[in-house]
Amino acid sequence: MAMMGQLWANTGSALATLMFIYTIFKQWFPHFGGQLEPFFQRLFGRFYPYIQITFHEYSGEHFKRSEAYLGIQSYLSKDSSSRAKKLKANTTKGSKSLVLSMDDKEEITDSFEDVTVWWQSKKEGTVRQTFSFYPAADEKRYYMLRFHRRDREVIIERYLEHVMKEGKKIELKNRERKLYSNTPGQSHGNQTKWSHVTFEHPATFDTLAMEEKKKEEIKSDLIKFSKSRDYYKKIGKAWKRGYLLFGPPGTGKSTMIAAMANFLEYDVYDLELTTVKDNTQLRRLLIETSAKSIIVIEDIDCSLNLTGQRKKKEEEEEDGDEKSTVEKKMMKNEGENSESKVTLSGLLNFIDGLWSACGGERIIVFTTNFVDKLDPALIRKGRMDKHIEMSYCSFEAFKVLAKNYLDVEESELFKEIKRLLEVEEIKMTPADVGENLLPKSEGEEAEACLKRLIEALKEEKEEAKRRAEEEERQKKQEEEEKKRKKEKKAEREAEREAEKEKKKKKNEENGEAEH
Repeated sequence: MAMMGQLWANTGSALATLMFIYTIFKQWFPHFGGQLEPFFQRLFGRFYPYIQITFHEYSGEHFKRSEAYLGIQSYLSKDSSSRAKKLKANTTKGSKSLVLSMDDKEEITDSFEDVTVWWQSKKEGTVRQTFSFYPAADEKRYYMLRFHRRDREVIIERYLEHVMKEGKKIELKNRERKLYSNTPGQSHGNQTKWSHVTFEHPATFDTLAMEEKKKEEIKSDLIKFSKSRDYYKKIGKAWKRGYLLFGPPGTGKSTMIAAMANFLEYDVYDLELTTVKDNTQLRRLLIETSAKSIIVIEDIDCSLNLTGQRKKKEEEEEDGDEKSTVEKKMMKNEGENSESKVTLSGLLNFIDGLWSACGGERIIVFTTNFVDKLDPALIRKGRMDKHIEMSYCSFEAFKVLAKNYLDVEESELFKEIKRLLEVEEIKMTPADVGENLLPKSEGEEAEACLKRLIEALKEEKEEAKRRAEEEERQKKQEEEEKKRKKEKKAEREAEREAEKEKKKKKNEENGEAEH
């Protein structure tokens, strides 16, 4: 055994000496060195048990960084900061923090399925006599992976895929998340495009004014979706999920969207339908969205004339006789001159058509104040998979707000607030509750804020009573107006019938006179 070890040591020493001599020879006699290189490579490969793979920073187009190189850089960053002795810090576009990586000529080890590999960061450059505005372009950086030849199958088939996958995860986690909006403009040729700002909304599920059980249910649903890529592929569905948030204004629908985005670490695309020219442009916008994103259409009932179209058409036919010819013409022209020609069919295809499968891992959220106005085809299961009612403030939601705004968890005034919210069933939105809890001056105590909320709740009770009486009065007026219209319609029908009968009788008399 000792003799075998000595033999390998001597062989290695001889190969090292031979390679040194070859390097010197190649430097002084480059023409002959190039011819002898294949021979030395075969000789060296016969005895050297390791395989090397290089990943260059730039491949293909000169100034386009390799996706493989960036993935490896992200993957190694988690170990470089703790193992490498020399590090370099870079700011990467779209990253929210510094990226630490191995400095040139550094080496670290990695293990995968009991296999050890070595990563090296290297740089090679050429000295040029001519002046260049891009001196860094002459330096070629690359990562070198070295492993034993017996582990070739593990490395090629599984390890490299593992590195790319984990590197992508780290890259996504470290990225600066963005809030996109579609804006039309002359610079885009009147085509709406996505523009973005950094997404910095602070909302979380902890600060969301909602019952804890309901929050946990939503969080569990989001976690299950984010981990179900293989499941969606198995059942043959696009990896997306639809959420419908409905409720009165001020109940926290927008805050819920921000909390979902922060919980999943997704980007947000705020889609304004009224600026979209037609279905083709809507489809193009969908294709340009990235994975791990939430696509939001707020106030879908106000965005376009897409709500309850079939029902509306029937009502228009019933009331058609009430509108004058001029009014009908004006309505027709208004429809023809409308900028957006997005149809209900186009929006449905956007949600779950063939193009909706592009990219994957997307959540589509609709919000509305009036769920009854929406066309059933738009919000059925399979399109809007989960319907979440954002209701008025409950006592449990109030306690979350009291903790957020006043850092108060218990108070004698809580009993009165609970009575007003649960027994009296006074309806106040979380937004209004939060506004009353917000200290109006630097020295205002929590007790004063709670008392102000109690007074506001009592006032809301009286205001609700007045609104109910007003709504009842308006309802009676509408019923009377409807009854009056029907009577007028019946009168006109009777007049038309009488006129027809009169003309018929006159024609008959004229016919008899001729005979």
